[in-house]
Amino acid sequence: LQINPRSVKLTSATDEKVYDGQPLTNGVVTVSGDGFVKGEGAAYNVTGSQTNAGSSDNTFTYTLNTGTKADNYVIETAEGTLTVTPMTAEVVVNIQGSKLSKVYNGAEQSVTGYKVESISNPLYTAADFAFSGTDSVTGTDAGTYMMGLTPAQFENTNPNFENVTFSVTDGALTITPRSVKLTSATAEKVYDGMPLTRPDVAITGDGFVAGEVSAIRATGTVTNVSDGEQPNTIVYTTSAGFKPGNYSIEKDEGTLKITPVTDKVTVTITGNDGSMGYD
Repeated sequence: LQINPRSVKLTSATDEKVYDGQPLTNGVVTVSGDGFVKGEGAAYNVTGSQTNAGSSDNTFTYTLNTGTKADNYVIETAEGTLTVTPMTAEVVVNIQGSKLSKVYNGAEQSVTGYKVESISNPLYTAADFAFSGTDSVTGTDAGTYMMGLTPAQFENTNPNFENVTFSVTDGALTITPRSVKLTSATAEKVYDGMPLTRPDVAITGDGFVAGEVSAIRATGTVTNVSDGEQPNTIVYTTSAGFKPGNYSIEKDEGTLKITPVTDKVTVTITGNDGSMGYD
């Protein structure tokens, strides 16, 4: 009498899903062929796992149950395939370039960087894309300097996502003009024959950058009442590096006035006396 072993094939499951950040596992093992005799069998340890887009074997091991003799079986194993497919739903990444406003100071100024404002899918992060542009801009004179960020400079590098859209708001450096207020004095005096002047000028606000403006003075002058009320005109000298667009200059010019003498002035007039012969 010849008793042949039973032929048994153990096959782990094949499974598939769309990427969701969680590992794909399937612990089912199918027994085919002659199968195990009733009351005999095996325990399975299925270790296959696939998290990212791609495929891998659904690996497993087995241990025969107590009372199940290996010699009575010819056991073949086959591993199924676990497949995770990329997510095709659109992921929108909103990116904001850095914006900065500074006052003109005569030197080069800059702004750098960008910020990921929001991502429509929490599974997608800033580590999942690459940036190939320049996220900085510099400027000296008053004006607005754009960083030049565009969606084309951002590229998805995560194969788990197939449909990533980058919505980009460009960054910018704004240099504002310096605000300068120049104020000359208002004055008046009673006529004394000498000119009235007030050359000092008060400078308020941001002031001028050193070396760009000099000889700031008020040139108004008045001597006589008949001259009327005269403006205390403000003048200054600019250097070669001065640019009007870098300043917002306000002049508040005072006035100069001579008033008449109000003290009593007595003029004594004496006619000439003389004697001469009749001619």
